[in-house]
Amino acid sequence: MLNWHFFFTAMLFVYGRILSQRLVNTVTSDKFLYQFVSSLIKYHMVICYFLYISGFVWFILTLKKKMYKYQFSQYAWTHMILIVVFAQSSFTVASIFEGIFWFLLPASLIVINDIAAYIFGFFFGRTPLIKLSPKKTWEGFIGASVATITSAFVLANIMGRFQWLTCPRKDLATGWLHCDPGPLFKPESFPLPGWLPWKEITILPVQWHALCLGLFASIIAPFGGFFASGFKRAFKIKDFGDSIPGHGGITDRMDCQMVMAVFAYIYHQSFIVPQSFRVEMILEQILTTLTYEEQKALYMKLGEILQERLFGQS
Repeated sequence: MLNWHFFFTAMLFVYGRILSQRLVNTVTSDKFLYQFVSSLIKYHMVICYFLYISGFVWFILTLKKKMYKYQFSQYAWTHMILIVVFAQSSFTVASIFEGIFWFLLPASLIVINDIAAYIFGFFFGRTPLIKLSPKKTWEGFIGASVATITSAFVLANIMGRFQWLTCPRKDLATGWLHCDPGPLFKPESFPLPGWLPWKEITILPVQWHALCLGLFASIIAPFGGFFASGFKRAFKIKDFGDSIPGHGGITDRMDCQMVMAVFAYIYHQSFIVPQSFRVEMILEQILTTLTYEEQKALYMKLGEILQERLFGQS
């Protein structure tokens, strides 16, 4: 029960931060729900903190003689799983709300890299890559890197042409997505040399960013798999589970995906999302920090300022 309590607290904290603005946008039409949700968001961190403290006190009060080592090991395991698995996987959900493109492309690149590494290693592998995984070879690693980066450039062009993949979700509704794709997903034409049969090539600007995702998926993300291999060797187990015959469990297939999900979200927030103040950012601050009366006063004051500027220009 205590482990589930910590899991619920972590889920409330992480997903509360991710979904707060979408939840506000969903209930804006209902005054009671809007005020209720706004209050929850305003005191979100306080609620989560006291839930965690209550779990901490609960843990101390349930300590028993001759079971201290087991109980503290369970406490440590719970926190490690929440940090290594749950916290990292939450970035996947955050990326999906920014547009399915930012989840589907990185996830696809990991799958492609895994398959390409196996194929190149099987046919050309001669030189061992790392002692933790004796079957991994330099030939497979390099071949998979080339295949992954090339696939990233091509897949970004294909996926970037569908609005339902590129549009962000601003609320928690289930309707079809329509939006202005923005400059990243608008094709640009580049002329080709005259000796080629094609006169020009069409490229989406997001394809250049996809190369960075492909580079990370081929060079850094595999170390998530190496980490999992070392972990399994430390506990002398072959796989984390057996739900997928011949491949182990779900965790065995997701070790690199978690590392990739974190990078994809951080890359999107750092290099894709505009760093200047946005209307959505200011609106979120207004909706979550001001009371209903303060919001009305701000609305009236802003209207007066805009009218004065309009009359001044005329």
